[in-house]
Amino acid sequence: MLVAAVLFAGCRGEHPTADTPGADLEQQSVRLARETLIVDTHVDLPDRLNRNPEDISAQTGNGHFDYVRAKAGGLNAPFMSIYVSADHQEAGDAKAHADALIDMVEGFEEAWPDKFAVARSTQDVLRNFERGIISLPMGLENGAAIEDDLANLEHFYNRGIRYITLTHSKNNQFCDSSYADEDTWGGLSPLGRQLIAEMNRIGIMIDVSHVSDEAFYEVMELSKTPVIASHSSCRHFTPGFERNMDDRMIRALASNGGVIQITFGAAFLTETANEQAQKAWDTVDQYLEDHGLTGDEAAYEEQQERYWAEHPRTEVNIGDLVDHFDHVVALVGIDHVGIGSDFEGVAWLPVGMEDASALPNLIEEFLRRSYTEEDIRKILSGNLLRVWREVEQYAAGPL
Repeated sequence: MLVAAVLFAGCRGEHPTADTPGADLEQQSVRLARETLIVDTHVDLPDRLNRNPEDISAQTGNGHFDYVRAKAGGLNAPFMSIYVSADHQEAGDAKAHADALIDMVEGFEEAWPDKFAVARSTQDVLRNFERGIISLPMGLENGAAIEDDLANLEHFYNRGIRYITLTHSKNNQFCDSSYADEDTWGGLSPLGRQLIAEMNRIGIMIDVSHVSDEAFYEVMELSKTPVIASHSSCRHFTPGFERNMDDRMIRALASNGGVIQITFGAAFLTETANEQAQKAWDTVDQYLEDHGLTGDEAAYEEQQERYWAEHPRTEVNIGDLVDHFDHVVALVGIDHVGIGSDFEGVAWLPVGMEDASALPNLIEEFLRRSYTEEDIRKILSGNLLRVWREVEQYAAGPL
């Protein structure tokens, strides 16, 4: 597999094609990463920098994403997750927190206009790709930031939000969460049903990652446009883990024209890793509760590190990750799957997929499994851009 230091050695156009006997898959994967627009629908960079500021125009000492690593891996359009935790929705400052993170993303463009540009449309993404600039579209992770006023939806659209994850770790005013122990609404709330219609009208993609199964099926019934799961994987490999999508849900999503953007977190990929992660989460949550530290993110990270130092983890690799892509393709075809890494939002990633510079390793595994270059381009951006374009067109109305 490739290493970031040599990712882009060689010249454009001199690499063998997928149909050439004995093709060098490493070189071919580099070429595809370089030539293809790559969209990742979930990168939690703003939250990471809000807690630990760093200069992302250079290679940073922490995390999974910066300009150097994104360029090395060919990541052209990472959706910046404007993450609003359940703590903010309960404190009543969810909208203000979201606005502050959007300010941060806009600041990247202001500070480094030769490297980054906020993208508000599919055309922006394509233009920035031609210019060699990394696009920064934005998704709002947790609709709680809209508060109880749907007029705020227009506010966030005007600020550049192009998808909204309806909820996060707890039930909110719009729907129930997959992580909640009890239902509040049995799916969507009355206000949540209004929200779906307004998102369709305005032109914001609906994101069903984190929602309960009941909420998911209501969204499928109501949405007039294709829907995305911005960072979810297949429940087939993690039985009982509701944050992932089961086969029936994936089929429904595809029937709607939508895409599941496979997430890279190890806990989402194998049953063993999921069980180990669940135990870690439960242990750390109990510690924080016992010591009055619930909501203290620094304490949470410290206890997570301590837990994993004492409890070795099973190895998860790129093959385990690509198994999820294979599963979706077998169920519904190549047109309904993409990438939603959750870089910066997860601490445990597959071996060989440690940060944004490693994306050619993922492409190489697709090639090993006989995906065509056309297939790979659909996964890397084509499928997501198709959905985004359809959402834009619906909002624009009849020509």
